[in-house]
Amino acid sequence: MELSINISLGDESNNMNIQKRRDSALKELTDETGVYALCDLDQVPIYIGLSKDGIRTRVRRHLTSARSDVIANRQLDIWEISQVWAWPLKREGNNIEVLESEIINHYNRKSPLVNGKIPAELVHAGVVAAPAQKISIMDEQERLYRLDPLRRLPRQLEHFSNLFSHILEVKNNSEQRRMLRVHISRMRKYYENFMKDSGETELYIDNLLSK
Repeated sequence: MELSINISLGDESNNMNIQKRRDSALKELTDETGVYALCDLDQVPIYIGLSKDGIRTRVRRHLTSARSDVIANRQLDIWEISQVWAWPLKREGNNIEVLESEIINHYNRKSPLVNGKIPAELVHAGVVAAPAQKISIMDEQERLYRLDPLRRLPRQLEHFSNLFSHILEVKNNSEQRRMLRVHISRMRKYYENFMKDSGETELYIDNLLSK
């Protein structure tokens, strides 16, 4: 059984509007073979994958929770996703796995990804090009609303609780445990933003863990 903090973060009509916006935006996303990034509310990649069946098809599957291991394993909370980036293969014969590996390592160095595995760095890795597409799937007003630490921190605490329950009850392996580390790192940032807004600037996680 998953733990639940029972946080209310929007009414049903608002959620339907968000879904309509998402569906409309995804129509602009390429459905070519290639690599894609799901970006968080900070518009920073949080998960990177590849699709040989079409980028739009795969991304839509993630965002509707249909047959998506990333969602089923609690790696990703789609509430956080505000943008999708795409790198379609430029020509036939390009190695999609190599392209994915280069992009994953490039962005994981900047901010830890929730991918279960991070491929080994390539000896002769190429320069990662800017994405060919950046599609916003959330209105800016909604993105800023969710960025508020009063909403973002409790939402991610709830997601972390669900991930922990999934590990204890369903799947306990190195990939899932890596997710714990990544999400703790993310929550630390949200927690510190929350404490700054509250005026309690001295109560950071390092202080708490050292007691």
